[in-house]
Amino acid sequence: MSDIFRGIFPALATPMTASEEIDYQRLTELVDWLITTGGVQGVIPLGSTGEFYALKAEERQNVTRATIDAAAGRVPVLVGANASSTSDVVDYAVQAEAAGADGLLLAAPYYSLPTDEELVEHFRVVDAAVGIPIMLYNYPGRTGVDMTPELIERLAELPNVQYVKESTGDAARVSEIIRRLGDRMHVFCGCDTLSIDSFLLGAVGWVGGIANLLPKEHVALYQAAACDKDVDRAREIFYRLLPILSLIEGGGKYTQFVKAGCSLVGQDAGPPRRPLQQASAAEISRLESLISELQ
Repeated sequence: MSDIFRGIFPALATPMTASEEIDYQRLTELVDWLITTGGVQGVIPLGSTGEFYALKAEERQNVTRATIDAAAGRVPVLVGANASSTSDVVDYAVQAEAAGADGLLLAAPYYSLPTDEELVEHFRVVDAAVGIPIMLYNYPGRTGVDMTPELIERLAELPNVQYVKESTGDAARVSEIIRRLGDRMHVFCGCDTLSIDSFLLGAVGWVGGIANLLPKEHVALYQAAACDKDVDRAREIFYRLLPILSLIEGGGKYTQFVKAGCSLVGQDAGPPRRPLQQASAAEISRLESLISELQ
């Protein structure tokens, strides 16, 4: 895999109007801003930050098409195709590929708590239905299922399973996956506060929602840590970012904070869709103060 995905891939917020309808114009503008001004290397619609779970099937198709159209081939678009049943995941995955997606982001099906054997069969079926790369998304805090390095090693035998977004919050997972699989599996950081650790251990990229509001800073950290191997510069950038990363990742309101942050940097993303509600005035004020300290 010589031509692999690398760098900063924002997990896109899905902009909405005050009445919680998707604002496709704002989505187009956000994608363009992230690419032209932020310098990101890819985008991922319909992940956790994109509120895929709260969108109707038609809305998900429309978000996919709008994102691919906005990216216009400038960067890869990996589309989240997650659902609670294998048949639905296959449908979303096939639709994404037909729309022109460059890859897929796939977590374990949630709520049903499948076993390892059931997960292997699930991903085998999805893998056989498409011909584009798959990025596994290991986030047991959301799905209730942990895809261990041992399981990921088995899944890497599937031809399209080439990446993993590691979101357990355990830095040792990154090194263990790389130790086991080398270039057979490319790791993306999925825990914002472990980004520098992940890069120094060999991760090739970072998928995160906070990149929606601070793309340049994310790209700078990736460049310093993963490309230039400039540890001192990477530390400097990381510690400047850490208060914001910690607030958003540890505050229990990730999507709410990301959407509030987008508005604070001039990229209004509107409210989240219920049951989530907007961040409070005090929370927004705290986030605004931290963002201003970066200037």
